[in-house]
Amino acid sequence: MLVSIVLGTAVGIGCGAVSGLVPGIHANTVAGLLLSLQALLLAWFDPVFIASAMFSTLVTHTFLDNVPGTFLGIPDADTSLAVLPAHALCLDGRGEEAVRISALGSALGVVLSLPLALAFILFLPALQPAIDWGIGLVILAVAGYLIVVSESPGWALAVFAVSGILGLFSLGYSFLAWPTGGESGVLMPLLSGLFGIAVLLKASHGAMPEQHFSGIDLPAGALPRGSLLGSAAGALVGWLPGLSSATANALLTSVVGYDSNPREYILATSAANTVNAFLGLAAFYAISRTRSGVMAAIGALEEIPPATAILLAGVIAAVGAYLLTVRLSSMAAWFSGVNVTRLNQTVIAFVALLSLFLCGPFGVLVLLLATAVGYVPALVNIRRVYCMGAIMVPVMAYSFGLA
Repeated sequence: MLVSIVLGTAVGIGCGAVSGLVPGIHANTVAGLLLSLQALLLAWFDPVFIASAMFSTLVTHTFLDNVPGTFLGIPDADTSLAVLPAHALCLDGRGEEAVRISALGSALGVVLSLPLALAFILFLPALQPAIDWGIGLVILAVAGYLIVVSESPGWALAVFAVSGILGLFSLGYSFLAWPTGGESGVLMPLLSGLFGIAVLLKASHGAMPEQHFSGIDLPAGALPRGSLLGSAAGALVGWLPGLSSATANALLTSVVGYDSNPREYILATSAANTVNAFLGLAAFYAISRTRSGVMAAIGALEEIPPATAILLAGVIAAVGAYLLTVRLSSMAAWFSGVNVTRLNQTVIAFVALLSLFLCGPFGVLVLLLATAVGYVPALVNIRRVYCMGAIMVPVMAYSFGLA
């Protein structure tokens, strides 16, 4: 079994590197591909190999998905808000630092996810019916709090509501999209418009500053506070139904501002992203709930391996992914002196073509609408977090049985 775990983990690290670094490809897509090849793979390997590869892909993806966001400003579905401070640090010449902070946050998330998973497995299954009923109310309370403390509550409510309507429209009519991107493929143009293109259109121009790394400059107390807050948020969205790391990002803005504490926010959201993966695994084995496409793919295997085997694969993958992410952080030097205007135009064209490829004309429509909505916060001087209504409103509607 150990040989299968190691081989599967190696394959998963490679697949996760591709899905993390290439915008538009998610670990769920890779898991679906591996599941479709199950009959062929079982002729040579056992289910432990396949499951290890699937989960290792997910874990590696959570380490590397902040790299394209940092250097190009293209958000992943799980890193939409974290892209804002990370890309800003890159434009300030500190892209390598941003990536290293992200890797550190994910590594700390792995360490903290293990005791959290054990505690959740022991105490939460008995409370699951009440949790399922109350999740919508929790999100509603968080959204209300974020709006009330806004610089302009009226505009915040308007942006939250309009982005929420856009989210309901995009997900409700996702059947109009091409099947290339899978069931959740429409999230790519939706979040890229809100948090990617809308930001790039207002981004600075001229040449990219020289990239330099002189160490990680985290404020005093930010390391334990950010990792604990991020891990708690990631644990909640990993266990609770209908939530994702994007929701954790929104929750974290209420205690860690991405504009006032950018480094701590990157650390916290990276921890949340990775903890979400491990708690999703715990929820799968404890209460038979699938919180991601990867967990659904593992559940569809002919034989489900023991949890300890998959957990070991995830831990090994985390070590490999951390080393790989730190190594790739040196890519920052490649962007020194790059024409920012031309880079932004290239990224925008790439995102538009990728939206067309993944979702067809419907994806392009969602991208245009999302860009228009995402442009508003900069015009009325409010934080972009209120665009997270695109995710939070559909989750509330699902929880209340309205969608």
